[in-house]
Amino acid sequence: MHPKHYKRMANKRWSTVEEKLFELGPSNLTDAEVISLIIAPDSWNLSVEKTVADLLSEFKGYKGLANEPIDKISKMKGMGNRKAIRLAAAMEFAKRWVGTAINMLKNDSELRLEVFGA
Repeated sequence: MHPKHYKRMANKRWSTVEEKLFELGPSNLTDAEVISLIIAPDSWNLSVEKTVADLLSEFKGYKGLANEPIDKISKMKGMGNRKAIRLAAAMEFAKRWVGTAINMLKNDSELRLEVFGA
């Protein structure tokens, strides 16, 4: 694999974003790496990296991206319908999970104490 496709953290090199996630866990991925796994799970290359950077820039990060219609996202260079649909599904999953977590916190005083310490 060409050296520019390697991602580097500390003194460790990963040949794929998947390998990095597997070894370090998802919280150690950059925003761009997380989105790249959703829209193009089989390839991390310069075009995917640019597409993701353009998405985050155009829509001002995750919040803006989550509020855009699929058809607008699909028209971004490097996206298309399939990638936009994957991204929309992932965003919907995240919204549902956050909703579940909020409801759990609303209904469980012990959990609120554990999470917030007050």
